[in-house]
Amino acid sequence: MKTRSRRIHWIWAAILGIVLICISVGAAKTGLLTDEKEKIAMSMIITSSSFMHDRVIPARHTCDGVNTSPPLAWTGVPAGAKSLALIVDDPDAPDPAAPRMTWVHWVLYNIPLNASGLKEGIAAKDLPSGTLQGVNDWQRSGYGGPCPPVGKHRYFFKLYALDIVLPDLKHPAKAALERAMQGHVLARSDLVGLYQKQ
Repeated sequence: MKTRSRRIHWIWAAILGIVLICISVGAAKTGLLTDEKEKIAMSMIITSSSFMHDRVIPARHTCDGVNTSPPLAWTGVPAGAKSLALIVDDPDAPDPAAPRMTWVHWVLYNIPLNASGLKEGIAAKDLPSGTLQGVNDWQRSGYGGPCPPVGKHRYFFKLYALDIVLPDLKHPAKAALERAMQGHVLARSDLVGLYQKQ
């Protein structure tokens, strides 16, 4: 009876050991995948020759100047990406001391992978072939530069790498584009510029 009891004990111990090994291997694999995704996300970078990250945006790109879009460049788009999207917004509206909304300045999607950036003051007709525009919070397509009523605001130039080419969303607002992108974002990179109205 004792021999049988010992045998059952060893069998259960062996089963438990196998289960723990499987769990550990699964966790390790998940960790590797997570690390790989983080590396992919970190490898994509968006920059501008007009201003550095967390630095002041030149007045020419704002309502105090000629309101032209800044030049943008990107590198490190991950393998598997099919298109890019760009959203520019200001989470500090109307007052950084008491923000109540995020004001959207530019919405672009289906930017092709052969594009490595956008030139300064780019017009709709000069956008990379296939690129579609959404509407900003002035209810028009195209770039609208910083024009904060009070205080120094942050402007996020957010580049997304997507695993699909989106259908024509018919001039979507930011929220509609974000819904369409859900589950398809492979990587994201942010460039932040600062501006206070002169």
